Amino acid sequence: MRKSIEGLAGRKLTGGRKVASRIRRKFEIDRYPNEAVVGTTDIVTRRSRGGNVKAAFKTAEFANVFDKDAKKATKTKILKVTKNPANRDYERRGVVSKGAVIETEAGSAVVTSRPGQDGVVNAVLVKAKQ
Repeated sequence: MRKSIEGLAGRKLTGGRKVASRIRRKFEIDRYPNEAVVGTTDIVTRRSRGGNVKAAFKTAEFANVFDKDAKKATKTKILKVTKNPANRDYERRGVVSKGAVIETEAGSAVVTSRPGQDGVVNAVLVKAKQ
């Protein structure tokens, strides 16, 4: 079920009925958030406004990890989500979002992209594995 903007109709504080001045528009619909988790790669494409297409991860397996010292980016396998400052529940469920700290084969990295909207996981290496 899609949610829509509020306040077009409904009831007043007194209980009286409010009549909507217009109907809800297609561009006002709100989708459920697409929360990317760690797993075999699965990408969803959605039509957005203007006929454009947005690619979003449902599950992500690899990340483009950038090493500042070597000035080199490599495609690395994501092992798990160690920390997610956005939401403690995301941390428990292993949701990869912007700002999340992920454990990769190269080491610990911070996600800099928005996987639920961009369809790619970019990260910057924080601590390399010894």
